[in-house]
Amino acid sequence: MAKTEAETRAILRDERVRFLRLVFTDIHGVIKNVEVPDSQFDKALAGEIMFDGSSIEGFVRIQESDMLLQPDFSSLRIFPADESDPNRRALLICDVALPDGAPFPGDPRNVLRRAVDRAASLGLSAMFGPEAEFFLFHRKNGFATTETHDQGAYFDLSPVDRGEGARREIVNVLERMNFEVEAAHHEVAPGQHEIDFKYGDALRTADNLMVFKHVVRKVALRHDLHATFMPKPLFGQNGSGMHVHQSLFLADGKNAFADPQGEWGMSEMAIHYIGGILAHAKGYTAVTNPTVNSYKRLVPGYEAPTNITWSEKNRSPLARVPARRGTGTRVEVRMPDPSCNPYLAFAVMLQSGLDGMENTIHPGPPVAKDIFKMSDREKRRLKIDSLPGNLYEAVRALQKDKVVLDALGDHTANHLIAAKLQDWHEYTAAVHPWEVDRYLQMY
Repeated sequence: MAKTEAETRAILRDERVRFLRLVFTDIHGVIKNVEVPDSQFDKALAGEIMFDGSSIEGFVRIQESDMLLQPDFSSLRIFPADESDPNRRALLICDVALPDGAPFPGDPRNVLRRAVDRAASLGLSAMFGPEAEFFLFHRKNGFATTETHDQGAYFDLSPVDRGEGARREIVNVLERMNFEVEAAHHEVAPGQHEIDFKYGDALRTADNLMVFKHVVRKVALRHDLHATFMPKPLFGQNGSGMHVHQSLFLADGKNAFADPQGEWGMSEMAIHYIGGILAHAKGYTAVTNPTVNSYKRLVPGYEAPTNITWSEKNRSPLARVPARRGTGTRVEVRMPDPSCNPYLAFAVMLQSGLDGMENTIHPGPPVAKDIFKMSDREKRRLKIDSLPGNLYEAVRALQKDKVVLDALGDHTANHLIAAKLQDWHEYTAAVHPWEVDRYLQMY
């Protein structure tokens, strides 16, 4: 892995890379890039490539549009050679900077770096591991459909799982790009899949997730399939979640969440981190579940968690602590979905957990009983609250949560809130097919 400009230049030369993509994301987590030929590599590696920030969602105004792309050399990924195209390509994840070289406060990657730096100031490294689910659909006449390519179910094999070939090629491409893929399988819904890669530090994992989503879409297209990370594309089927495993490690490499003598085998730090995750869950839902469609997944009956509590056993609460202890001690936050911007989502969860540690927030006792089967009265007795029911409620909760707002920073928070309220207003003003089917003849 490259660490310096010189090492990066040498790798690009030795691998005969012809085009280099300088990659970043907008506020919504949509991947963007500026591609340069090899004649411009020196300029690109020196961080001298500029772009128009006013054209990127959530960045800057037209009168302050010039911005710089500063590559992170350790993020270098080289795409596998393609026999149909001899021009090799590579990518570098970039930080977005102002013309004077100062970090741009609205860069989503910079938002996560601030959270990572806060953890580092406490002597801790934040380790994250996402499980991003996705659907593969047929394409017709060059356009995506919602017709599934199979009727497979959880862990099914071919011939029932007809996406096996595409999924296997995705794994091959990821491994050739130096991903450590741990598992790949069919998920619960028809046409739904999951591929898991090894956890790592929060910033690098967010980078990897962006590259992963790009590779999934690219390979699916080669199979004439459309890959989507939309949370709930099919009515009556499970939606796609992105469970995020989180832990903190000390400088000596030990897991700070592990304590064999602690209650439930966890340290006080882990307990209070979970407390922060639960205390601010309503506030960061608009970030981890950022679309109108996200809340079609967060409903009872489809395994998606809607209850703000935790468990060390069952999967119905928002947060779960998997059985493994020692180095593998971690909390799995089950509410996020893969439509989120991973930099912002990781940042708000990490800052919430750190706030729980700083203010010794206790999450209460774990809930071992299946919450999906509890009555509302029983949940009230146990003081189990629920997530926002739609995007508007989530945005209002975000506006009231100072910890989450501070985690985002003023620039990002203001742009994100404005964008999400605009989505909500457009959604509520639209006439949907359900309304026509229900009311057109009735009234």
